[in-house]
Amino acid sequence: MARRRIIAGNWKMNKTPSEAVALCAELKDLVKNDAVDVVYCVPAIDIVPVAEAVKGTNVHVGAENFYIEDKGAFTGEISAPMLKDAGVEFIIIGHSERRDIFGENDILINQKVKKAFASGLKPILCCGESLALRKAGVYQEWIKRQIVWDLSDVTADQVKELVIAYEPIWAIGTGETATADQAEEVCKMIRETIAELYDADTAEAVRIQYGGSMNAGNAAELLSKPDIDGGLIGGASLKPDFGQIVNA
Repeated sequence: MARRRIIAGNWKMNKTPSEAVALCAELKDLVKNDAVDVVYCVPAIDIVPVAEAVKGTNVHVGAENFYIEDKGAFTGEISAPMLKDAGVEFIIIGHSERRDIFGENDILINQKVKKAFASGLKPILCCGESLALRKAGVYQEWIKRQIVWDLSDVTADQVKELVIAYEPIWAIGTGETATADQAEEVCKMIRETIAELYDADTAEAVRIQYGGSMNAGNAAELLSKPDIDGGLIGGASLKPDFGQIVNA
């Protein structure tokens, strides 16, 4: 079966609300492609203005983080019901920056995946290895372990709706990119891991993105690989180049 391509921009901590609306206007005609799911994952403060700005277009709204409780004494956090009510459809979970800078472990990430599904949000689950793990030759085992932990008690039907983003940490914001063959090797291994954990149908349905310095120059080659169904785009999602990636 043909999986629908998904190109998601991860804006990270960039763009004030007024700048976000201006970027939506700049990208509007560039990202038109009804054959692709286009997602802007934006800072919490930008969600409401961006949701308004993309109304009536082909763009979906995503968030970059949330907490596992619906409400309560969690100062500075944001809940799944808040995101859902604001128009969010997708949620990035387990990004390497959340893992490394903010100390999120696989137990919390697993809780977030389950909470997202329970709340009607579609997770974009991130996994990937550091340069040290890549050089040590244990990156496949590392990523497989992340997938097994993060999807504990997640059903096959849920996994079919899941997006997994493979992000080699050594290739994020460094200008380094995994070669198309390196990216395909890991994305194929992730799909095989899903087949082992669930079944062939589930593995065939799950969408796997590459997220590590994908840009207008290398997108077409990366996206031509059989197990790469899209991209999770950082820096290039803040520029007109994003339109070229959507249409690569």
